[in-house]
Amino acid sequence: MLGAVADDDALERARERERRLVERAQTGDRIAVGELLTQYGPALYRTVLLPRLGSEAAAKDALSETYAKVVERIGQFQWQSVGFYPWLRVVALRVALDHLRARKRLVLWDAEDVEREVDEASTATPLDQRLEERRDAEAARAKVSAALDRIHPRYARAIRLRVLEERPREEVAQLLSVTPATFDVLLHRAIAALKKGLLPVEGAAATTSASSPHSPGPRAGRTKTDLTEVGDDDA
Repeated sequence: MLGAVADDDALERARERERRLVERAQTGDRIAVGELLTQYGPALYRTVLLPRLGSEAAAKDALSETYAKVVERIGQFQWQSVGFYPWLRVVALRVALDHLRARKRLVLWDAEDVEREVDEASTATPLDQRLEERRDAEAARAKVSAALDRIHPRYARAIRLRVLEERPREEVAQLLSVTPATFDVLLHRAIAALKKGLLPVEGAAATTSASSPHSPGPRAGRTKTDLTEVGDDDA
C-alpha cells in the first residue's frame, strides 16, 4: 500500500516536472525541448517508427523529421494529465504515414494501417506512455504473427526460433533436424516466402510461388533476417 502511494507521488512529481519543461519549451527554450526529445526519442524510435517503417535508416530519418516537427509545432500542444508522450506519438505516426505513402518497399504496416492509427490517436482519449508502448508492441507482434501464418509452418518456425527468439543458429538447426548449412538455406527461403506473403494480391500473382522447404535452394551465405522489411534483393 505504501509502495503504491510512493509510486503515485513519484509519478505526480515527474508529470509536474514534465509540465514545466513543456511550458519552457513553448516559450522557445531549446534546452527544455532537447530534454523532452532526449527523454522520449528512444521510445518513439523503438515502438512507433522502427516497427512501422521496417529499417533502422528509415526510422532514424523519420525520428529526425519528427524532432523538427515537434520544434515547429510544440506551441500547438495543450497539456493533459497523461503527459507529453501521446501528442509526440501522433506526430511520429503522421511522419511514418508520410514515409509509407512515398515508399515502395514491403513492410508489415501499410499506409492505410497507419492512417487509421493516426485517426484513432487523434480522436481517442490519450493513454499513458506505458500503455501506448505496450499497445504498440502488441500490435507489432500481431503483425508479425499474421505474416508468419501465411507462410509454410516450417518456414515460420525457422523465423520464430532464429529471429524472434534469437536462438543460436546451431541450436535452431538441431531443433529443425538439419545441418547448420542446410538451415542457412532454409532461413533464406523462409524470408523469401515471408516477402511474397506480404505482397499485394496482384503482386503475388505476378511472382513465382515459394519453393518447398525440402526442395533444393540457392546456396547458403547471405540471409536477411529483418522481419519488418525484406528487400527485393533477397528474392
